[in-house]
Amino acid sequence: MTPPTTGASPVMLRPPLEVVRPRSVDEIPRQGGVPGGFQYSLKLDGFRALAFVLDGGRVVLQSRARRDLAPEFPAIAAYLSEALPPGVVLDGELCAYREGRLSFTDLLRSHRDRERAGVPVSYIAFDLLALPGRDLRGRPLRERWELLAEALAGTGPPLQRVLATDDEATAREWFGALRAAGVEGIVAKAWDSAYRPGNTWAWRKIRHADTEDAVLVGVFGPPDRPRALLVRLADGRTLRTTPRLTGLQAHQVAESTAGRLGAPEEDPEHGTVRPLPDPLPVELRLPAGRQDTARFVRVRDATAPPDGPSDPPPDPSPGGLPPLDGPPPDAAPKEEENGR
Repeated sequence: MTPPTTGASPVMLRPPLEVVRPRSVDEIPRQGGVPGGFQYSLKLDGFRALAFVLDGGRVVLQSRARRDLAPEFPAIAAYLSEALPPGVVLDGELCAYREGRLSFTDLLRSHRDRERAGVPVSYIAFDLLALPGRDLRGRPLRERWELLAEALAGTGPPLQRVLATDDEATAREWFGALRAAGVEGIVAKAWDSAYRPGNTWAWRKIRHADTEDAVLVGVFGPPDRPRALLVRLADGRTLRTTPRLTGLQAHQVAESTAGRLGAPEEDPEHGTVRPLPDPLPVELRLPAGRQDTARFVRVRDATAPPDGPSDPPPDPSPGGLPPLDGPPPDAAPKEEENGR
């Protein structure tokens, strides 16, 4: 490792910085589907934050909204300042724990409230963007991962490296077994990928999702090829589905609603929609922990039992994997979710 020039600041990266944002997919991608293979790591339910150790040991915990979270998590900031040299930049997740599981709700409480309740918070690092005098973003993940282990050697709670593997079977076991502990899912990352800010197919997130019955009350877009649906959940909430409907989904909806849609009207929350006066039963997939997102699965046969099996979606590409440089053929990528 080449040390920085004497007298020069070791800090190569300063806030704010853009983060890499994984694309959402429905299935854990198969190992070997990209050159160099995948790393599979836990997707934790916390606050995404870049951790900067700056000159003089000052620490900034940059949220995705570019807000400094260090004043809200002073113990984490203090530990990073003591444990890591200036110039280190980590990407990771602030996570709270209660009764043996991750607790996102406790992150929303004040530091004082968490302390009174005895709720510990950790910073779980999953990437290394910089070392003193070195910007590592152009290096492959495999190298950054090894350097992250070296950078965190000798440290301990509340700082640790995320649990990860390159074994697909292990990742699938974690996906099922750790849900009860509050783990949201798995993130699959190409080992050969550089750290390029923005949405990328090199990183793919697979979240737990629950299917739920709802009713279709309107469509967005042309009646013969709708783009999205207005649906009403059992609790009375109405949501616009995301992402954009695939060609097969649009065809199914168009057939089911032919001649039944009203004239376009303005919905105060969702925009221009064509209402469906006689709602149709539909099946949705609701990501775990999300209250504002619904993914359309299919229109239900009103004569079929509500728990009947749904047909699996067609495999969008050989091996079922979207290419790194674009979405799967004939399928629209999921819209990225706001927030964490």
